[in-house]
Amino acid sequence: MNLKQARRKDGRVYLSIEKAYRDEVTGKPKAQTIKSLGYLDALEKQYDDPIAYFKEVARKMTEEEGSQKKLSLSIDMDEKLLPDMDKRKNFGYAAILKIYHELNLDVFFKNKSRHENFEFNTNSIMILLVVSRLLSPGSKKKAFEEKDRYFERFNFSLADVYRSLPHFSKIAVDCQRYLNLQVSEKYGRDTKVIYYDVTNFYFEIDEADEFRRFGLSKEKRRNPIVQMGLAMDADGIPLAYELFPGNTVDKETFRPVIGEIRRNYDTGRVIVVADMGIITGDNIFYLQGKEKGKNFNGYVFSFSVRGGTEAFKEFVLSDEGYVDKDGKPADENADFKLKSRVIARDINVTLPNRKEVKRTVHEKQVVFWGRKYAPKAHIFGTLELERCGT
Repeated sequence: MNLKQARRKDGRVYLSIEKAYRDEVTGKPKAQTIKSLGYLDALEKQYDDPIAYFKEVARKMTEEEGSQKKLSLSIDMDEKLLPDMDKRKNFGYAAILKIYHELNLDVFFKNKSRHENFEFNTNSIMILLVVSRLLSPGSKKKAFEEKDRYFERFNFSLADVYRSLPHFSKIAVDCQRYLNLQVSEKYGRDTKVIYYDVTNFYFEIDEADEFRRFGLSKEKRRNPIVQMGLAMDADGIPLAYELFPGNTVDKETFRPVIGEIRRNYDTGRVIVVADMGIITGDNIFYLQGKEKGKNFNGYVFSFSVRGGTEAFKEFVLSDEGYVDKDGKPADENADFKLKSRVIARDINVTLPNRKEVKRTVHEKQVVFWGRKYAPKAHIFGTLELERCGT
């Protein structure tokens, strides 16, 4: 409660006690008059200092209102829970909600559903799905069944969860771009290096459809799958993803995802880290850009020495040029050694008319060997190639 002093047109000051609150519709702060006191000059005839007196009255009214909101509970320490009763609540999800609201995801989902004709709360559904995925991974049905573990009021049905999925799919790209801006502004992003890989998800269904198709399952399952290409920044924070039909080979997912990042994520020059199955001649040529010196990106990929050419094997097996971790010539007792060179290599590039042509790229070959790594690899070394620019 506060004491309000309002000066009228005739110059007299009118006192009243008011209460501040926030309008539920507009969110704007407002005030409500709780008690009208009268004009200051009239009150001065009754009180030595009306302003000080009624400020104290307002303070006590605030305390009384607060005390009325307090609730006393009595607990029977000898009471026992009934069998199969589960009244556990989770406090840990508060940390997840803090980040969720810092990223203004609640604002995004509320705005995106504003002009839709469904009545369920998509922001509330997304909170449950995010929290459940992090704390208790499982199906959406499992997430719904465990919703009472949290203090949030999830006023929607399991059917509403399923009905919301087409909406989330429709706004997926917008959500990724929005989330990238929020992460960049709130925490900062390091996109000088981008990690890219492909995984897939299987579906326990008998028949494939246009999207869920039979392909090379990472889990060696004989079920229809969907491919997902995911790009992450240097800190391992996801940048963007895209879903593809299950029969899409890994190398064909690269350009759509990286193209989305280059067009809409303002990353500048990047180094893409991926495995050999993704960095093909076409993808290397794509990373170079149409004009030399513009959008000049790099890549890092690896493959075993065993699969290299005879000339490369000779370069690897020769002791000449190896240095240790201190940059000194390495001897036979070194635990780690490496050497590098820049070479020109021809790659096969597919033109728009599907004709293949050869293009030359200059790559930096970095060969390393480690005593601890060698038993795991079961080979002499591993080759990493990084394209060099001029």
